Amino acid sequence: MTSSTSPTTRVSPEDASPEGAAPDRRRWFALAIVMTAAFMDLVDVTIVNIAIPSIQRDEGATFSQIQWITAGYALAFAAGLITGGRLGDIHGRKRVFLIGIGGFTLASALCGFAANPEMLVASRILQGAMAALMVPQVLSIVHATFPAHERGKVFGLFGAIVGLGAVSGPLLGALLTEWNLFGLEWRPIFLINLPVGIAGLILGRRFISESRAPRALKLDLVGVALVTLGLLMLLYPLTRGRELGWPAWGFMSMAGALVVFGALIAYERAKARKDGSPLVELSLFKVKSFAAGIAVQTVFGVSLGIFFLVWTLYMQVGLGWSILRAGLTGVPFSIAVSVAAGLSVQKLVPRFGRKVLQAGALTMAAGVLIYIWESERYGAGITSWQMALPLVVMGVGMGLIVAPLTDAVLSGVPKEHAGSASGLINTVQQMGNALGLGLVSVVFFGVIDERVAPAAIGPEFVNGFQHALWWVAGVLVLIFLVMFLLPRRSGERGPEAAEAVAPEREKVLVS
Repeated sequence: MTSSTSPTTRVSPEDASPEGAAPDRRRWFALAIVMTAAFMDLVDVTIVNIAIPSIQRDEGATFSQIQWITAGYALAFAAGLITGGRLGDIHGRKRVFLIGIGGFTLASALCGFAANPEMLVASRILQGAMAALMVPQVLSIVHATFPAHERGKVFGLFGAIVGLGAVSGPLLGALLTEWNLFGLEWRPIFLINLPVGIAGLILGRRFISESRAPRALKLDLVGVALVTLGLLMLLYPLTRGRELGWPAWGFMSMAGALVVFGALIAYERAKARKDGSPLVELSLFKVKSFAAGIAVQTVFGVSLGIFFLVWTLYMQVGLGWSILRAGLTGVPFSIAVSVAAGLSVQKLVPRFGRKVLQAGALTMAAGVLIYIWESERYGAGITSWQMALPLVVMGVGMGLIVAPLTDAVLSGVPKEHAGSASGLINTVQQMGNALGLGLVSVVFFGVIDERVAPAAIGPEFVNGFQHALWWVAGVLVLIFLVMFLLPRRSGERGPEAAEAVAPEREKVLVS
């Protein structure tokens, strides 16, 4: 990318870092800012997970409401991500990023000052919608700002940030809740976003260069409506089904979602032929690495959605641990994710390719099986240090997957569709996460008896945890099998990729 004197200079993604041009030195400042935003989003999710039992106790929230505190965010996030990515392509990634981080900061304040569980759920939904504007721009800005030879290093840093967010979130959430700052109990877990968000706004305006799609695009409002409707029809009844007694309309809604998605595909094909501005670039799915990676992201999101909520409830409700002890117990897992993510991208994937990701899925599944065995062996007397082994094994497995998978999915994507592609990546991961959270009603709450005496609720939660982990292990084996569809090496492109990308390049040249 050619160096510019104004931070608002518009830079076409296709022109970013052309051969022979001096790279813009500000790109590393811009990277730090967008990574901070990604970190804030990641920390916010893990902070909330660790504080859920405290919110339930202090606010009198029902099990359904605590599901909605997490699932409501995931729903809004998933429903808005593709739109957020396309808005960045059209109106400028920097502009949409700044709107997103500003809205996310405001929504965090509303969460922090929520007067009741209903207001907290509504504020979390708004927070998810704003994250849907902010997060897709992170990968888009990286994709448009950094030349191909630097992206491996950048995605390695991204993986480390994921791990750091996983470390910091539970610990920070535990400490802030345990300290009860100014008598605010759990509320500082949201209010801490305010100074970070304000700093991101100020520095983002200065250091991030503007970029957008090189040809004029229009927002596909019909596509937006169909995507949002389809996701809500699928995820809303799944999340609330158990609470409502699994009514018939819920199953009809989930079946109808498939019809809506079918209509979306037909409409997007027609839209692409008409004016070349569809919301979802279906041509991307002709790129094998992208299509396979999207499938892996979806299923991986399901496993994470189930595990993290159930794990938190297991430690704090089932075992009766304090929030600080639960937060400290997760440190080995988080450190393992961070270290393995960096090694995976920098050292292992360039040498072994797809096998590293598959090894990650099997390693993570092995960690889950060890956890089940230890939970059954030690029961309610299990200690934090006894959990360290399965958590480290799971963390290593997750780290081997999370960073290189993003690089593999985007490796064959034309730059003019970076926003749409990154929006799709995040959408399917969040959709999988929301599906996992919805399945908690079946695989966890569905096997415990909430009507037992208080003294017996602990063993019920321990039993539910073990049952849910068998589901997680099964999903991870499925991920291993789906990974055979990934290219053997990152960046490996077959004839179907060239066929999908070539027409897009021709359009750019003509325009």
